[in-house]
Amino acid sequence: MSATNETFEINSLNEDLETALTQSLAEASTKIQKIRTEIAQVIIGQENVVEQSLITVLASGHAVLIGVPGLGKTLLVETLGQVLGLSEKRVQFTPDLMPADILGSEVLEENESGRRRFRFLQGPIFSQLLMADEINRASPRTQSALLQAMQERRVSIAGHYHDLPQPFHVLATQNPLEQEGTYPLPEAQLDRFLMEITIEYPDKETEREIILNTTGIEMKQPEAVLTPADLMDIQKLVKQIPVGESVIEVILELVQSCRPEQSAHSLVKEHVAWGPGPRASQAFIQAARARAVLQGRLSPSIDDVIALAKPILRHRMALGFAAYSADITLDKLIDELLIPFR
Repeated sequence: MSATNETFEINSLNEDLETALTQSLAEASTKIQKIRTEIAQVIIGQENVVEQSLITVLASGHAVLIGVPGLGKTLLVETLGQVLGLSEKRVQFTPDLMPADILGSEVLEENESGRRRFRFLQGPIFSQLLMADEINRASPRTQSALLQAMQERRVSIAGHYHDLPQPFHVLATQNPLEQEGTYPLPEAQLDRFLMEITIEYPDKETEREIILNTTGIEMKQPEAVLTPADLMDIQKLVKQIPVGESVIEVILELVQSCRPEQSAHSLVKEHVAWGPGPRASQAFIQAARARAVLQGRLSPSIDDVIALAKPILRHRMALGFAAYSADITLDKLIDELLIPFR
């Protein structure tokens, strides 16, 4: 075959792939618009929080929601489960919670003929959307029980592996106010959360709408827009979205600028104790693709990287003690590092 014919076939293949992606994206965009509409009937305001939560799920990831009590974290997770058609379970984490309370355990049973056998009773982790409420209240032993499940989508009980339902997502919550009786999440587990989503107080007009819509006799109930199979199709589409070299270069430069060993920024060298690892770069690629699909675009841009920088980086970095006396926060530092890319 001549070089000209080979080039023609490659170009035809690329055109066919782009046509297929464009068609799939159009179908996904229609469904995503319906998802947003259904969620907006229940979750008033919090557009960034809703968007970042959807990005997490579309990117096949997990997220930790940070916010004071009463900002709708539980309602958001329940609503996502209903609209996305996922089986949803909630675990209230407490200091006395044991790993078996989450994963399940084997029990010895005796049948009618007197024969005994072990039977595995599944825990609440065997759901498609698990809400780990106040995850930092559980002991490190219980927290670590989630680690294998989040990474491998399976758990090990009594030497046997049990696959988790597909898709599988963990949306954990933390209360930033109360620290007494809590256990900080280990860095290895924090790194497995795609994003840390901060929930702020609503403004006056949004809060007015909240109290008028949530204190009546009837509460609006969202309808399911997707099935688990539909969601997995969109997640597959997200993984096929091409990422330009310029976007990849910005991701690499940004992530490396956050590491005190590699950064040329004096604030990072002086105040950052440790920076993000390669999983942060992977998270940027996944989340940028998902954000592009969420907004109906066929490829992510540098603006996506800038918009996702704080939720992806802030839980993968730690400041030294001197930073607090200098009034330096992670958000301020990330803003400073983003200046060259704006």
